[in-house]
Amino acid sequence: MQIIHTSEEFKELVNNITTTTPNYKNPLAFGIARIDSGQLHTDKVLQATYPVINWNENFGSAAIFIEALKEQGKIIDFTKDEMIFNIDLSFLKNCLNSFTPYSDEAYGDAHKNIQVISALYAQMSENGYKEGEFRIVFLFNDAPCVSVEATYLKLYALSLAKVEIRGVNLNGAFGALPNVAWSNGTPIELEWLRTFEVELKLANEYPHIDFVDKFPRFLQHIIPADNTRILDTSKVRFGAQLHAGTTVMPGASYINFNAGTKGAVMVEGRISSSAVVGDGSDIGGGASILGVLSGTDGNPITIGKNTLLGANSTCGIPLGDGCIIDGGLAIFAGTKVKIHPNELEKIKQVNSQADLKGEIFKARELAGLNGLHFRQNSLNGEFTVSRSTREIKLNSELH
Repeated sequence: MQIIHTSEEFKELVNNITTTTPNYKNPLAFGIARIDSGQLHTDKVLQATYPVINWNENFGSAAIFIEALKEQGKIIDFTKDEMIFNIDLSFLKNCLNSFTPYSDEAYGDAHKNIQVISALYAQMSENGYKEGEFRIVFLFNDAPCVSVEATYLKLYALSLAKVEIRGVNLNGAFGALPNVAWSNGTPIELEWLRTFEVELKLANEYPHIDFVDKFPRFLQHIIPADNTRILDTSKVRFGAQLHAGTTVMPGASYINFNAGTKGAVMVEGRISSSAVVGDGSDIGGGASILGVLSGTDGNPITIGKNTLLGANSTCGIPLGDGCIIDGGLAIFAGTKVKIHPNELEKIKQVNSQADLKGEIFKARELAGLNGLHFRQNSLNGEFTVSRSTREIKLNSELH
């Protein structure tokens, strides 16, 4: 592509690309990734690291990338769900020619894609590169995951809050991602370790293995907000979404992928996949929120604002705002609870839509209601629910 001198010329070029390219379609998502390949099987992708991802945005940059690929003879099939291409210096040079009007703004938030192109061009020019080390990835539909590159792009979108928790199709992710050994952020093929175990150990070069998993850890790829704290890197899986102000303590805490927080939350327990916790809530030490694969019949759980799950409690139903489950209680969908008539009226006052009659209920009938306090009678063991009489507020100095 020729050098573009003005922003008007850039806009004209983008318009020409999008209107003259047959079947042109704006991508749902795209980005340039650095690829970690297998040590034994060099054609096997183990990890994709994106410095910047674009989700339903920056379509002008996407058009330039697509045109640069076309000039290299690449065929873009807009009917496919995902497309992946190796990139080289000629691709980057073409992109830089088009981005010339914005080159002075490359390090601002508005033009992160230009920063990626500029930095990568300088790096590859100086240090060289191997074929397939850097790739551009396009998603044209939110379809089940097929490639490692596309799966990582979606996990980035979740962890960067580009999409809502439970807002992206992750079907096929476990099949797409290989199970690898992680050493200081680097994925290592397990088969390579087995093949060269003798030589590595005799040479005292056997790597320190931090963990073995299909997913890396959140902090390997994401820079959290300034007021967010994660006290143990193993406690948050990549693909989790942490709102600013969240604190994840060590010990029994854990946040799985496609799960997380919607505000300043204290996490000392487990937030399973697809579970969402609202602002100001406190997941007590050892408490567990069930995931879609662990007892909720596939129904994801949302916890409202200012709700407390006591230490070692289990939550198997959605909860509204200002709820409490006392420490040690396990509340499942089928758990039977008793509500005294006086307490039932108080609960109805803050849940005008609730149509509750009687004294004995299954917990699923109370799902999503506000102001519930789940208790256990210490004399007869009976589970009861009353109107929560206290607001659950976190210490602002901790967040």
